[in-house]
Amino acid sequence: MANQGLRGENLRFENTTGDDGRYIGPIVLLGPPGAGKGTQAKRIVARFKVPQISTGDLLRDNVARHTPLGMQAKAVMERGDLVSDDLVEEMVAERLKRDDAQRGFILDGFPRTVEQAIWLDGFLKHGIFDNQKGKKLKSSPPIVIRMDVDYNLLKLRLTGRRSCPTCGRIYNVHSQPANVDEVCDVDGTRLVIRDDDREEVIQERLATYERLTRPVADYYDRQRRLHVINGDRQPDQVTEEIFQEILRHSAAAEGR
Repeated sequence: MANQGLRGENLRFENTTGDDGRYIGPIVLLGPPGAGKGTQAKRIVARFKVPQISTGDLLRDNVARHTPLGMQAKAVMERGDLVSDDLVEEMVAERLKRDDAQRGFILDGFPRTVEQAIWLDGFLKHGIFDNQKGKKLKSSPPIVIRMDVDYNLLKLRLTGRRSCPTCGRIYNVHSQPANVDEVCDVDGTRLVIRDDDREEVIQERLATYERLTRPVADYYDRQRRLHVINGDRQPDQVTEEIFQEILRHSAAAEGR
């Protein structure tokens, strides 16, 4: 997920002390590049103390640890092929059984296709099992939130984004500029434009979203499980609405 940048004036959600240990359940954030999923995911993690699970991180971790799944994935990537859904799903399944994910989790980069969404529903429906203890762990259908943003605003967010290569802080020349033009406020490093934020790349990124990810939203919408949120607003307003949806979903899951 792309980090939209949590600057000092937007940290009140980061500093919350957490919740009362309630069950949160699976959370899927959908939306086009530039919608602000990264910012909102960080705030959800800070508020509810659940992990953000990235399929990209899972892939790199399995390869680095030389797990059987990692070795299979490495062989596929070295051939220049895409890692199959089966391999990605096995990595996700293994990760969801860890202790830190038992109250809930945010999925980052998954599901990317309708086939992966169907797999996730089946996996959660039949329950997550702790292989070591042999018991069934609590699970529920995911809460699915799509952040919709006006196309022209998306382009401004993406083309205006700048990042510090030293500390990773994110700025935007249109909405969150640095105090000194193109220079990081923290360490004075010259800001850079990420390759995937260049205008010639943005069109392809948005087209890929429409082709692959929007059908996932349609899949959940047909089941009346899709919550659509206006992402054009200020991040704090978006966060408030997302938190309300998560708490409603949590209360319903606890009542099952």
